[in-house]
Amino acid sequence: MGARTGQNLGTSPRREGRRRRAVSAAAAMAVGVMTLGVLAPPAASDSAAPTAAAAGPDAVQQALNTLVRDDGMPAALASVKDRKGRARTYTAGVGDLTTGAKVPRDGQVRIGSNTKAFTAVVVLQLVGEGKIDLDAFVDTYLPGLVRGEGIDGNRITVRHLLQHTSGLPDYGVHLDDDEIRNRYFEPRELLDLALDHPADAEPGKTWGYSNTNYVLAGLIVQKVTGRPLAEEMDRRIIQRIGLRHTYFPAPGEMTVREPHPRGYHRSPEDAPLRDFTEMDPSAGWAAGQLISTNSDLNRFFTALLAGRLLPAAQLAEMRTTVPVGTSGLRYGLGLTSRTLSCGGVYWGHGGDIAGYETRGGVTDDGRAANVAVTSIPTDQAAVRHVSEAVDTALCG
Repeated sequence: MGARTGQNLGTSPRREGRRRRAVSAAAAMAVGVMTLGVLAPPAASDSAAPTAAAAGPDAVQQALNTLVRDDGMPAALASVKDRKGRARTYTAGVGDLTTGAKVPRDGQVRIGSNTKAFTAVVVLQLVGEGKIDLDAFVDTYLPGLVRGEGIDGNRITVRHLLQHTSGLPDYGVHLDDDEIRNRYFEPRELLDLALDHPADAEPGKTWGYSNTNYVLAGLIVQKVTGRPLAEEMDRRIIQRIGLRHTYFPAPGEMTVREPHPRGYHRSPEDAPLRDFTEMDPSAGWAAGQLISTNSDLNRFFTALLAGRLLPAAQLAEMRTTVPVGTSGLRYGLGLTSRTLSCGGVYWGHGGDIAGYETRGGVTDDGRAANVAVTSIPTDQAAVRHVSEAVDTALCG
């Protein structure tokens, strides 16, 4: 549900080679890029000024056009909200490579590791309610469950899980597409897969991205509440702030419910792109299963940073970050900060899952932007262009 440490929030550098040999929808995906022949014309709309796009493409539209024209993304979508709350949506490319159908405006996409921010919010709400202690050990809630070579749930805290400082191995690098596309995974299966491998590091010693952390966080939520994670997420976040196009797919639900661009995936990298829109997302679960839109992600991160989802103390904990290598990216508790070219930072997460990549977040002064593309870029220019599109949207 993530990729490229420092850019896409995924596997650590020492695992990158193995990741490229065993990619999956549950972990960071390695996908090539392609050059498309015929592209649908790009479009933009402005809820405040519907005719604004007639004057010609603005900087955000140009950034999306670049992702399609130069980087081979089948489609690119964006939603941008300024300080006054005015929103614009953008599209470029085609929504279906077979039919040439238009890209649905603000269409639904699989948002991958953005799911981690939702899971972290639920955990922190429970912290605020006195039902979870951030510095309690995992064994407090899941006694005897987390054991393995160099792994002991009596040494790993809830904070370590949310901050990716647990040292737990990532189950995702041990799954491949053909194995998981049509298979349903129970969360405990994902955990067991991780625990078959030795620890990556001592708890609390270093930052290392691992989807396993969030599977455990989800299991703790279920143990403490006695309810399914999806139900708690829906009640505590999705319904509470009116995310009308966000949902946690039900077991066996492989399609995307509302209008959406189709997602494409290439594995191995020299293989043709495959339509990966329909898939079983259970290998992502608490780490990457949600479906949403760019506008709903803007609404979620805006509400979060405005204090509408967490008490001040828990939001402060979420925003307390550690550095991720030398990239300038910093990771809090399911929340990242990245620097902007125009000064300051923006807060969000980002996510990759076979067929889709999403990037974006919000600033402290109320700007918000999210960008989605319908294939995960691995070419460094494409990776940079996705980040630049977000920066352009937030700094424009």
